[in-house]
Amino acid sequence: MKRILIFASGSGTNAENIIKYFGNGEIGKVAAVFTNNAAATVLDKAKKLDVPTVIFSKEELNSGKVLQNVIQFEPDLIVLAGFLLKFPDDLIKTYPNRVINIHPALLPKFGGKGMYGMHIHKAVVENKEIETGITIHYVNENYDEGNIIFQQHVSLFESDTPETVAAKIHELEQKHFPEVIEKLLLNNL
Repeated sequence: MKRILIFASGSGTNAENIIKYFGNGEIGKVAAVFTNNAAATVLDKAKKLDVPTVIFSKEELNSGKVLQNVIQFEPDLIVLAGFLLKFPDDLIKTYPNRVINIHPALLPKFGGKGMYGMHIHKAVVENKEIETGITIHYVNENYDEGNIIFQQHVSLFESDTPETVAAKIHELEQKHFPEVIEKLLLNNL
């Protein structure tokens, strides 16, 4: 059974979906949810689903303390699901090509520091894009620049607002993120 660790900073809808997707499976399971936000609702969702949680500070993330915690869980895959801090080099080097992220746009468009959530959806609408989508990619030392694993597109209309774009992206994330994780686990990453 493969072990998945999830890092999240907010509501945890993707984390919850991944936990449920692998809940009764034989391929993998979510061993823990890590967060840098003690008020994140992802903590409540994980606890309701009997998944251990770890809360840490930015200083602990960058000092190597989080790496020591991660090692204890022996993860096969680390999944960033709405995790807003830059992922530290020590974790990336310890788990090469085993840290993935989901981005709510078609990278390389609308990527980089500060580009997350509604900031992206507003930029997509303001630029009058005719499509957007999700990108699942490996994490490297730069924001949103790791090798792309998967992209899924969705059409946009002139009437779309940042909120309707967010709803379309959420639907893509819910459908495809667990499936891509499963394929990676089955292919031994």
